Amino acid sequence: MNDINWINELFSHTELLEMGHKQSLKDKNLGLGWLYYSQARIIKPKICICIGSWRGFVPIILARALTDNQNDGKLIFIDPSLADDFWADPQKNNEWFSRFGLTNIEHHLMTTQEFVTSETFKKLKDIGLLFIDGYHTAEQAKFDHEAFKSLLSIDASIFFHDSTRYFISNIYGEEKAYQHTVVDYINTLKLNKNLQCIDFKYSSGVTLVRNAF
Repeated sequence: MNDINWINELFSHTELLEMGHKQSLKDKNLGLGWLYYSQARIIKPKICICIGSWRGFVPIILARALTDNQNDGKLIFIDPSLADDFWADPQKNNEWFSRFGLTNIEHHLMTTQEFVTSETFKKLKDIGLLFIDGYHTAEQAKFDHEAFKSLLSIDASIFFHDSTRYFISNIYGEEKAYQHTVVDYINTLKLNKNLQCIDFKYSSGVTLVRNAF
């Protein structure tokens, strides 16, 4: 992707420079977004799943990659909008994503626990990319992963965000502060010889997990 006008539009919204993907306004740098984009371009998935996003940086990057693939790929975005009401209005969501020329994002105002009981979930198969960025505990990361594991394609990429260190988050309010412990789940995955686990310790950190061939 070399569309500087698109990146300028993206970063004109300062909230899309937040949440630890090493984005940089000064040099129009997507940071870890280049990694997410490149994986979606290489794999060319027809279905991507993204669990959680503050203001949509990752869904936007992945959906742009799917658009550039020109194979009618769709991104399913799961977020119950618990931090605030940003994702609560479907019309506003569509307007938000359309600012970036995207019409291939399907948002579900649900937790993963709720989504796995939905009709949409029952129809899923051959998921090529799964991005896990919801409630950042080891327990929830495990649930999110295992919910979709049997539906992943053989060459799928799985990203876990906020996965390389412990961190106290106040995103749900100071009275609901909690510790990020995704790193504990990643450490269990690293014991599985059938998986490749690669940490990218930039900003909030992300781990790429794939089958070891």
